[in-house]
Amino acid sequence: MPVRKHPHVLMTADALGGVWQYSLDLGEGLVRRGLSVTIAILGPAPSPERIAAAKAANGCRILVTGLSLDWMARDPGEVRAAAAALAGLAADLHADIVHLHAPALASRDYPVPVVAVCHSCVGTWWEAVESGPLPADLAWRRDLAAEGCATVDALLAPTKAFAAATQAVYGLAESPLVVRNGRQAPAPPSGMLPPAAYVFTAGRLWDRAKNAATLDRVAERLDWPLRAAGPMESPGGERVRASHLERLGRLDDRDVAAHLAQRPVFLSLARYEPFGLAVLEAASAGCALVLSDLASFRELWDGVALFVDPEDADGAVAAIQILADDPAERARRGSAARARATCYSVDAMARGVLGVFQACWAGTSMRSLGEVAA
Repeated sequence: MPVRKHPHVLMTADALGGVWQYSLDLGEGLVRRGLSVTIAILGPAPSPERIAAAKAANGCRILVTGLSLDWMARDPGEVRAAAAALAGLAADLHADIVHLHAPALASRDYPVPVVAVCHSCVGTWWEAVESGPLPADLAWRRDLAAEGCATVDALLAPTKAFAAATQAVYGLAESPLVVRNGRQAPAPPSGMLPPAAYVFTAGRLWDRAKNAATLDRVAERLDWPLRAAGPMESPGGERVRASHLERLGRLDDRDVAAHLAQRPVFLSLARYEPFGLAVLEAASAGCALVLSDLASFRELWDGVALFVDPEDADGAVAAIQILADDPAERARRGSAARARATCYSVDAMARGVLGVFQACWAGTSMRSLGEVAA
């Protein structure tokens, strides 16, 4: 198909988690490369002030659609209706390509090539966190994701580990192409103070994959505070309890950055993490990392982080104590984390995604891009 001089990308976004920041960063990186980008928000939207700030920062058009997110929808019909509405929006905007944040939103009705990213999904989440057969309310979500994976023109994942998990769960003939997520690293502050004497973690703490119960046991045993940023209650009202964590609630990007700038020890005991943008943000700030021993974390941070069993609270405490007792080791690991984080940049992410777009427009095989596009 012919492509305009300045191709127009319709990108979907979920504003309730890390996908929101991913979408803003990728949009900004594509705009810098001469593309026009419209970001369509599904599900609950940020405040008008946050949307206005995002528009000013990244040069994208941002639309609040009111359409259902696949993981919050009540039935498959809501997800299919959202996909149909997005296909209509792509036609109305004369988009040249559609970039979906979830394969479940794919269908054969889109008038242009469709690229979907497997940021996470219920099928791989269940394999990592639960056991036994999927309950009916989750099974149809898995089935929609599988259908979308088979429908899109290109399927992406942020790590090789998660690409392999996605291929296995959905029985794909080929593994998704890997384009690693990226963040813009903050400039090191001048005259840095010594790292702060506390531990920091961040994420949607209500999600069982984030392992808040074990984090709370770690907090009980630590001499340092363990400060946890993120909601403890899900949009559906599910709430986790923690008696020992220093709960900070939902923080905006500026407040999280302020904590990370103090270079606390960053801890993640996630049972499931396809990539981990919060870890990347902490590494970019120069925080020493203590991470659960997951294949995705090993892929990204091997040789940099200290790794522990996510269920071993005592092991996590011991790893943190190593850093607390040896400031030189803590400084070395923080510097190593900052250096490794430069490999996962917005520029590299945008370059990789654009290469996939160009392959779609040219009708060439995704395999020609190699196993890892960026």
